[in-house]
Parts: sequence; C-alpha cells; structure tokens
Amino acid sequence: MPVAEITVFVGEAGSDLQQIEQVLNHLNGIERVLADTDDGEIKIAFDAEQISGKQIVGTLQKHDVNTI
Repeated sequence: MPVAEITVFVGEAGSDLQQIEQVLNHLNGIERVLADTDDGEIKIAFDAEQISGKQIVGTLQKHDVNTI
C-alpha cells in the first residue's frame, strides 16, 4: 500500500477545519488528516491505490472549501 501525502491550505476555514477533517476521514483510502487551525494547513496521508490527490481536492471543492 503506497502511502502518499499532500498538503493543502484552506483560506478562512477557522472552525470549519474539524468538519473538513471529518469529511476527509470518511473517504476510502484516507490514512490520516492533520489540520493546523493557526494557518489553515491540512496534511493528508492517503493510499495512492485507492484515491488520488486530485480526488481529495475535488471532494474539498464539492464541500465549498477553497484550497490554495
């Protein structure tokens, strides 16, 4: 199982980071989600055979999360 990692920054997320973490943790292939409330950084570790970074970002966009 190849584990890949991406880091995204969300603008103006604030208290929504917990909700974002929950959304991501429910996706198949997500191994770990770490969110930093100070700067809006989210580190996502995932199984590259089950999901891609592009799919993760697409899911965030579907939930109206603006990523940088």
